[in-house]
Amino acid sequence: MQSYRDLKVWQEGMNLAESCYKATKAFPKEETYGMISQIRRAAASIPANIAEGYGRRTRGEYTQFLYIAQGSLKELETHLLLSIRVELAPSHIITPVFHQCESVSKLLLFLIRSLEK
Repeated sequence: MQSYRDLKVWQEGMNLAESCYKATKAFPKEETYGMISQIRRAAASIPANIAEGYGRRTRGEYTQFLYIAQGSLKELETHLLLSIRVELAPSHIITPVFHQCESVSKLLLFLIRSLEK
């Protein structure tokens, strides 16, 4: 690995963040500083924390940032599910993004486990 950008989990995290930005374009404009902001912030936090952890000195610090990314991912999932429940977006827009979340979660857990061995 030459860079965090070579990590599949970071790449998929970036894809997820991009999907969130695109999905929230269809949200009502009055949610610009509400749910749209929350979703985009949580989504961007995932690859950002993976990258920041990669740049840390110790394996323990790296792992801690991966756990923070995992927390942001769970926050994102909650916002996405709530968006469906309060009818900010139809499920056919949110469900594929939610599936991306599940995929990134598995990759994060795999990386965390490999670092903790």
